Amino acid sequence: MFTGLILEVGKLISKSSGDGYARVTISATKIIEESVIGDSIACNGVCLTVVERSKTSFCADISYETIKRSSFSNIQIGSAVNLELALRLSDRLGGHLVSGHVDSMERLLSVEKIGNGYKLTVSSNADIERYIASKGSITVDGISLTVSDIRKGSFDIAVIPHTYSNTSLCSKRVGEVVNIEVDQISRYVERLLDKDNNKSSKDGRLLNLLQDR
Repeated sequence: MFTGLILEVGKLISKSSGDGYARVTISATKIIEESVIGDSIACNGVCLTVVERSKTSFCADISYETIKRSSFSNIQIGSAVNLELALRLSDRLGGHLVSGHVDSMERLLSVEKIGNGYKLTVSSNADIERYIASKGSITVDGISLTVSDIRKGSFDIAVIPHTYSNTSLCSKRVGEVVNIEVDQISRYVERLLDKDNNKSSKDGRLLNLLQDR
């Protein structure tokens, strides 16, 4: 589990194909100091496992299923990569609960500077739109952000100067692909409210009671 608060922005050094997977090498400093082989690291919002490390970089293997469903399918060498270590149970939960599983690949539609901050507009599709709520949390390339406005086919996020400058957002260009993970709580709420799956269950009876109220 992660929180969506970026510890460091690394850089993709290499990407090579293997038998059923790809291996990426990412430069880092803070992440290296605090991680060992076998640790989980969120890389642009994708949970990966450290399989090799040096003083300046680490390697992780990515299955082709993950490549297909994330921006690692078209990431370029030299691209900035948002990095976050897994959450400790004793840590502050500064962002929101993030699993590191990508729900959708979307595109950055626009970047507008508003005062010292920024408004970013990101595309959305029907599969994830029902999980996006104004003032709700969403993860964009591993960054915990707050939705400021929603509409059919896109949503806006307001980004403070610190987040913009200290993540890969500052180097993103309009049209680039970003990894999206919706708030997990919304998925559990949807499941709870699914009448077809809860007709005869205790949850279903609870839902009917709440609706009657």
